[in-house]
Amino acid sequence: MTPRVTVLQLDTDFPRIAGDVGAIESYARAPQIIKIAGASVGRIVTGRPQDIDITPFEEALQRAQGDIIVTSCGFLSYWQDHLAALTDRPFISSSLTALKDLTQIHAPEALRITTFDAARLGPLHLGDHPEYAQSIIGLPPAHHLREVISKNLTTLNRAQATTEITELLTKTQTAKHQHILLECTNLPPYREAIKAATGLPVTDILTRIEATCPGAVAPRFAQKPPS
Repeated sequence: MTPRVTVLQLDTDFPRIAGDVGAIESYARAPQIIKIAGASVGRIVTGRPQDIDITPFEEALQRAQGDIIVTSCGFLSYWQDHLAALTDRPFISSSLTALKDLTQIHAPEALRITTFDAARLGPLHLGDHPEYAQSIIGLPPAHHLREVISKNLTTLNRAQATTEITELLTKTQTAKHQHILLECTNLPPYREAIKAATGLPVTDILTRIEATCPGAVAPRFAQKPPS
């Protein structure tokens, strides 16, 4: 049977297009979406992840029915081990869980950790790899996608978001860059455009889900995590 994904989603209403961790179209089987009341972007996207009230996420785990459980915000990576210990199913808080493998291959200057807010994503989110904080690049405040997420807007211009994201990564790219890790779970819809523009392999939350639970992700988003 096709595996099912449970998404512990932040309390947001902005559009979630195909490829987004919270979009039905991202999966081979309709996911279970559990919206965590009160878990706004402002409360979860913080440089002090230890201060997040994790209780609602703990409670939501008890209602999860999927074969694999994920969250809709990589800033919850600080709580990976804590939440994973509360369930007997695979749990992925963030694509940052890929650092365990990526750091064996890529030095900090070769990896690009692309996030929603670089000012708030820091060493505490990177677990055993705080030195990779130098790899972080964030969406500028004026970028369309960042405004949509931060202001919880109801419309999204995909073309504009694609242009801004690819230009950001290409204009700041150097010869040392070898791999892109998309921390933000709202960035996978732009994966193919990013790969085409930069020529670099990309890891994101969907590649992490598929590697952990094969067959869960819709085929067009189910690439194997590259090295």
